[in-house]
Amino acid sequence: MTPCPVARGLARVGDAWSMLILRDVSLGMTRFDQLRTSLKIAPNILTQRLRALTEAGVLEKRRYSERPPRDEYVLTAAGRDFLPVLHVIGEWGRTYNGKGGTSRLVDEETGKLVEPMVIDRLTGVPLEGRALRVALPDDPLVSGSGSRRSWLLE
Repeated sequence: MTPCPVARGLARVGDAWSMLILRDVSLGMTRFDQLRTSLKIAPNILTQRLRALTEAGVLEKRRYSERPPRDEYVLTAAGRDFLPVLHVIGEWGRTYNGKGGTSRLVDEETGKLVEPMVIDRLTGVPLEGRALRVALPDDPLVSGSGSRRSWLLE
């Protein structure tokens, strides 16, 4: 297995359909037919992606009807933790491919627009434009013998 967390993450949710499914589930579309209608996706592809996302642990399949048997898909903790990544991808898409208008995120409590960005959790400083390096698993910063851990492997 690669030590690269980007490769590991993309192996779980790295295709457009999977990300769009996660987006729609986060918006309350939890049933197969809702997802199929929203995404205009072929049933076999949707079935494959739902299975993969469930196996990856970002979605959980829950039975909501016994007769006939019907399931819905809900975000797990890992799926909910992925949503900010989706929001940042969306903001990047709006910034660099937003001609003609795009949807926007709105904070439900304040009613104000949101502009997602990535920050360092330890310092609160935006990562945009910062010089960063990759610390491999045997680096003292990552292995625990250094003073702090690398954000890449947490």
